[in-house]
Amino acid sequence: MSRNSLGQTRQFRKRPGRRGERQSSWSQRQARLARPARGAATGLAVALTATLSVWTPGAGAGSALAAQFRSMARITPDGRAFNGIKSVGALFTDVNGKLTHFCTASVVSSPDGDLLLTAAHCLEGRSLSPAGSVVFGPEYHAGKFPLGKFEVREAFTDRAWQKNHSPDDDFAFLIAGKPGQDVQKKTGAQTLETGAKLPQRTQVIGYPDATSRPITCTNEARAFTRHGLHQMVFDCPGYTDGTSGGPFLIKVKAATGEGKVIGAIGGYQQGGDTPSVSYSAQFRANIAALYKTATAS
Repeated sequence: MSRNSLGQTRQFRKRPGRRGERQSSWSQRQARLARPARGAATGLAVALTATLSVWTPGAGAGSALAAQFRSMARITPDGRAFNGIKSVGALFTDVNGKLTHFCTASVVSSPDGDLLLTAAHCLEGRSLSPAGSVVFGPEYHAGKFPLGKFEVREAFTDRAWQKNHSPDDDFAFLIAGKPGQDVQKKTGAQTLETGAKLPQRTQVIGYPDATSRPITCTNEARAFTRHGLHQMVFDCPGYTDGTSGGPFLIKVKAATGEGKVIGAIGGYQQGGDTPSVSYSAQFRANIAALYKTATAS
């Protein structure tokens, strides 16, 4: 593990579609091998809803089949905009006071209370100098920063990511706030969880570039192991540019929004080529080692 230098390399993050965008060489190679079904469940739901609207079955087997169709039609929930939670926020670049949103991050429990989690690809092409060039806005919504803004001072990525942008290492830890400033006291924090069992009911939160409020959705996160990868996949519409780095949360407490974080939008296809399908690297020993490095600095 080593500290990311944040050199001037090309940035990739979750995209809304494939309309002429450039992909990393890794994604291009894999795209030629196989394309996972994107938004397949959503498309199925639309088709089944249309079928049900013109078909009125009788009693018995027909009614049972109709009930099954209705259940399948509800398989994928819709993401919804909300005002956010304290421990998740938006990342911005700050150039002479002009803020530009580019990714999502979450506060992770740490001894110094200053640790954030995001996707490693969010940092490509970005510099933390001068101080305050990148800031974190927890619970940002509707143009407001209810908990303030915190400058990002340091960033840590895995060596495997630095070497070849391995999708299984697309995560990063950030140090936020001025020295001695305990961000976590204001925001609360998610607890890092490795080796989570899948499938599992999961809440995913992200900040789309095109809106001023975050989006949330709860659905099943499943294992995705094509091409020898260790990834998770999550189906829900609405996760466009800017949602990269958004946390995959389990066992969330309704009162605080705090739970365990088992992933962050990124990894395969830099988080997904369509808004309906999002990916994350599975959190294993690699992120545990990176966490140890980040919290020991």
